[in-house]
Amino acid sequence: MRALSANLFALLLMCALASVFYVWSALESRLERHKRRFSGPGGGSFRQGLSEDLSAKTFRALLAVPAAQRPHFLGARFKARNLTEPAAPAGSRDYRVNEDNKRSGRRAEPVKLGSPVAGGVFWSDWLEDLLPVGFTEEYAQNWRQKARTSRVVKLEPGCGRISNQVATFADGTKACVRYGINADQVQGETLTYYLASLLGIPNLPPLALSQLHGDSEQWAAVRTRISGLQWSDGAVVSLTEWISNLTGVVTPAPLRQESSGLHPALEGLGNRTAAELLELVQWTDLILFDYLTANFDRLVSNLFSLQWDSRVMERDTNNLLRTPGGDLVFIDNEAGLVHGFRVLSMWEKYHSSVLSSVCLFRRGTTQRVAELHRRRDSRRRLLGLYTDREPLSQELGFLSDEHAGLLQDRIDRLYKHIVHCKGKYSQE
Repeated sequence: MRALSANLFALLLMCALASVFYVWSALESRLERHKRRFSGPGGGSFRQGLSEDLSAKTFRALLAVPAAQRPHFLGARFKARNLTEPAAPAGSRDYRVNEDNKRSGRRAEPVKLGSPVAGGVFWSDWLEDLLPVGFTEEYAQNWRQKARTSRVVKLEPGCGRISNQVATFADGTKACVRYGINADQVQGETLTYYLASLLGIPNLPPLALSQLHGDSEQWAAVRTRISGLQWSDGAVVSLTEWISNLTGVVTPAPLRQESSGLHPALEGLGNRTAAELLELVQWTDLILFDYLTANFDRLVSNLFSLQWDSRVMERDTNNLLRTPGGDLVFIDNEAGLVHGFRVLSMWEKYHSSVLSSVCLFRRGTTQRVAELHRRRDSRRRLLGLYTDREPLSQELGFLSDEHAGLLQDRIDRLYKHIVHCKGKYSQE
């Protein structure tokens, strides 16, 4: 009888401890989301705020382990990212500087300007006219010049992985500093940014490279901090503009696993508000873009996580944030191109599944894809843009011949997918 009582007491104690752990985990998760909401950024559906356990079980570990070891750690549990980010400074530039009040008002109205679809598989011109200008090349050029010449006066944790930092410049503005575990991450982030420029996708914050030298004027004030972080002297890091007042983005219903996908025949498409449609327009660019770069650290990761988390699509999408006006910002692209291509065999079926969920496109994006397919010169054009705008391109390097070939191959496959959609839905 005593043994039975002891066993019963032990069972009750275990249940109580489990309940405490569950409540604490939930509170910790909510606190992290609360921090992000007020501090700014740090067919299928696809969350930035995965719990540490879930995100480590999926793809985060791949970014925290040397390249030769990564395949063996899929499913291992690591703390690979630090999602705590400092509050944005007062007076920070809002992303939507190019959007006027008239456009903002029209976004909230139900659609009254005709069909959102034209030519079978394209978003209508009137809808594209409502899209924000985003980060224009003129703005990006000015920011790059400033970032390369401004003194860094403070480094603090933030911007994703623990090896990254938030830099404060002498004028009080901020940037994310990405110090790669190896060259893959910084090179991938940088080349992904210039590929977006080549495709006319304006949703990525401006980026510039800088080389760490303790005796340089730019890094002199944080020399002790750099030493403490064990950053190598002479390493090339990327600087991307810190954007404040951003919130998470949940995958829209048409792109979730229970939907048939985002296509011209989707029921109720014409009954959505302009704001809802404009978000879908940006999602279609994002899906095409992540397919080309093989970025598994955004949409694909959520699709993969469905194996053990059936509600992952109902939470924020990883590395995707929204401005107060509803414009999407594609952040933390370090898994694109270089690293994404290196581990492509593990993720390709998920990339293909996500791409197959979309048969609606922006005309401008498809035209650029078609041109890159026809001319088969994606390597030359990307390299030219990169070397023309980035003085440290030689130090950081470029895609290998193998990876440049993979990029062209994915452009060709994307072009064929667009042609397939045209054949299925086009009225022209």
